Amino acid sequence: MDVKVLRLGHRRSRDARITTHVCLTARAFGASEVILSGEEDRNLMESVEDVVERWGGPFRVSYRRNWQGVIDEWKRSGGEVVHLTMYGLPARDVIPSMRETGRDKLVVVGGARVPGKVYRLADYNVGVTNQPHSEVSSLAVFLHMLFDGAEFDLKFSAAMVEVVPQAHGKRIRTGDGDEDAEID
Repeated sequence: MDVKVLRLGHRRSRDARITTHVCLTARAFGASEVILSGEEDRNLMESVEDVVERWGGPFRVSYRRNWQGVIDEWKRSGGEVVHLTMYGLPARDVIPSMRETGRDKLVVVGGARVPGKVYRLADYNVGVTNQPHSEVSSLAVFLHMLFDGAEFDLKFSAAMVEVVPQAHGKRIRTGDGDEDAEID
């Protein structure tokens, strides 16, 4: 099952940090792509592409002005649209049936104001909680539940940098053949 994320209504002047975190979270938790809508932001996209180059892939970030076109194309290709919203059905109740379909998922995360049409176009309106919270936290919890924790075992191809897990301190392994490096 392929999972992509559609980030609605990105605003360069206000959302660069949160949208970057949406992209990083999507990548780390197993999505293959984030599609940005709203304002095009080449700097943000290049920043995420730089992370992918250093930390491995596959992952991409792209831009589409027309979010509805993305959803319509996704549905025509047989995929399911999942809108993450605090107004949705509890994730724990709907994710098992989503997983069973095996169909590719387009996960929609909001921006400034989500148009009512998104709620109607979505196959699922899903809430990880019914309280106000961040789209980053909602995306992380949702992907963790959807993939049933498999993101802990992800391997990112062509990584130039890799964390070496340890109880104390920080250690990385670089792809240039150097020994592990300790970070102060």
